[in-house]
Amino acid sequence: MVIRADKAGSDERHSRMIRIAIVGTGGIARVHAKALASFTADETADLVAATDVDAVSLAAFAGEFGIRRTYPSLENLLGGERADLVHVCTPPGTHLALARACLAAGASVLVEKPPVVSLREFDQLARAQGRGGGPPWFATVFQHRFGAGQRRLKALAARPAVLGRPLLAICHTTWFRDQGYFDVPWRGRWETEGGGPTMGHGIHQMDMLLDVLGEWTHVSAVARTQARSIQTEDVSLAHVTFASGAVASVVNSVVSPREESYLRFDFEHATVEVTHLYGYGDGDWRVTPAQGRQDVLGAWEHATDAAGPGTGARSGHAGQFRAVLDALSAGTSLPVAAHDARRTMSLVAAIYASAFTGLPVTPADLAPGTPFYHSMNGGSIRA
Repeated sequence: MVIRADKAGSDERHSRMIRIAIVGTGGIARVHAKALASFTADETADLVAATDVDAVSLAAFAGEFGIRRTYPSLENLLGGERADLVHVCTPPGTHLALARACLAAGASVLVEKPPVVSLREFDQLARAQGRGGGPPWFATVFQHRFGAGQRRLKALAARPAVLGRPLLAICHTTWFRDQGYFDVPWRGRWETEGGGPTMGHGIHQMDMLLDVLGEWTHVSAVARTQARSIQTEDVSLAHVTFASGAVASVVNSVVSPREESYLRFDFEHATVEVTHLYGYGDGDWRVTPAQGRQDVLGAWEHATDAAGPGTGARSGHAGQFRAVLDALSAGTSLPVAAHDARRTMSLVAAIYASAFTGLPVTPADLAPGTPFYHSMNGGSIRA
């Protein structure tokens, strides 16, 4: 498999594994490393190095996952390794500098959500990619796009004869995080986390919503700090209008004892729903056809996702990582690329902008130079 498709010859294309490094060795890095282990087994990826400012955590991580080389800083890692891909698994406020350093060194980057803490930072990162659409690239981890159910829904939504026009959607992320969760110094702070559940938790479900419904046009929202002692919100509610004319209810919470992730799409010919928490399988999806449209059920059962019909692939990091490795092999930009991730980030910014100002927000209200382009709280202190 190609390590650098732009430089490797055709004879070399299947002879080497993609060399991967991880920055940060906390809980989410372990999720990444476990997912990558399956690709190491089939000789498509090699997790060669890791770095963390915490030497004890770094040593434990390397021992657990058999990583051969560790470095005290990203600068040392990039100087000592020829990495093809770097996974950035550090707190959000550090992502921009780390990702730009990787891109400058010629390594593509996969950044955990949220990719950065503002639209301004996002555009800076996008500009740091290779020129002319070539490598190195950056992508954001939005793994729920890659489950079979989401792929099937997106494919059918593009066929109006099957589902009809989208009319109404519900996108609710009602989770629970106690105060101890936020006592980690970087959490619950605008400058280091970029926001509360709108930015750090519900962003996954909102990305799924946008993956199906496309461009948003208007947002009206409220945000509150209801129960946690934090700078950011712990609850937000929004009404979102899409270019198609569809409307959606979006709720994000970390104060909900009964936790649930729920998406519902009401089309002309069917309702499609998924209920899960941190990942879904085929059994978590429900399709309810409109009267006289039983054909929708057959279309759903026979729809083909990227892994083949009826495979039932769960959402999760491994699904996106497989797609990333395939893209690197083919020499194409990584999924989820800048355009898609920015659309999701702009919806997050719009919810905050409307909540802070008390006014409806359009994409034009988030243009460069506007307050909420530069920071998710528009320069304020509290939601």
